[in-house]
Amino acid sequence: MSNHEITPEEAAKMLPAGAALGWGLVKPPQRGPKREMSIDQIVKKAIEIADQGGLGAVSMNRIATELGFTAMSLYRYIPSKDDLLILMQDAVCNIPFPPERPPQEWREGLREYVMGTIEVFRLHPWYGDIPIFSVPISPNTLRMVDWALRPLRELPLNDYEKMSFVLLMSSYARSCGLIQRDMERAIQAGSSEKEFGGLSYTDALRVLVKPEQYPNLHPIVMSGAYTEENANDNPVGNDVDFGLERILDGIEQYVNRKRSGGTDR
Repeated sequence: MSNHEITPEEAAKMLPAGAALGWGLVKPPQRGPKREMSIDQIVKKAIEIADQGGLGAVSMNRIATELGFTAMSLYRYIPSKDDLLILMQDAVCNIPFPPERPPQEWREGLREYVMGTIEVFRLHPWYGDIPIFSVPISPNTLRMVDWALRPLRELPLNDYEKMSFVLLMSSYARSCGLIQRDMERAIQAGSSEKEFGGLSYTDALRVLVKPEQYPNLHPIVMSGAYTEENANDNPVGNDVDFGLERILDGIEQYVNRKRSGGTDR
């Protein structure tokens, strides 16, 4: 590791242009429309278009047209659409965080992080369509990572363990967020929660899923659990909460084992 402290200008060159713009490391253009346009204005319009029509509806031409400028003018501010996507992703992660909890309430703190992340996917359905190209490197996405680390600060975990748990919680939040997003899209397209959850197909599946072919699935289908016919049997309340509580149980068990001097296997 080098002891050389790099300058902001050097840092800007190491990052994608979109991330460097998010950090404010790039000077605004000297040519083109001034004061009438800004990076924030371009990103805000792009998010507005994506919220209404999905990521596929976003183009530099359309943004420019709706703002009353030419696409070439936009490129003076944001070099490419990929850079615009980084800025859009960062902007929607600028959400308010709840107050910090006492160290003993770390489970509640992690739960708040997961639910807050899921909400980003719900409010901005296109968010999950942006490919993951690296670890978070823009200001607000890193604030989200910092938020996730906050409940883990006082636990007896090393840095690798903390980041591994953050990845676990983030992956769960992403998965649940995408499913909830897809359910809402299906309902908007004319489906129903019963159809999405399979409840409308319960009777048909009971006929089609034979024990000879599906020995393990058959009893689950017959009980109604596969299509959530007996959702009230979930002691927590819903699939998201149930899965999250089991993950938190696993983290707690791991932490308790470390506190007692045990080793992970």
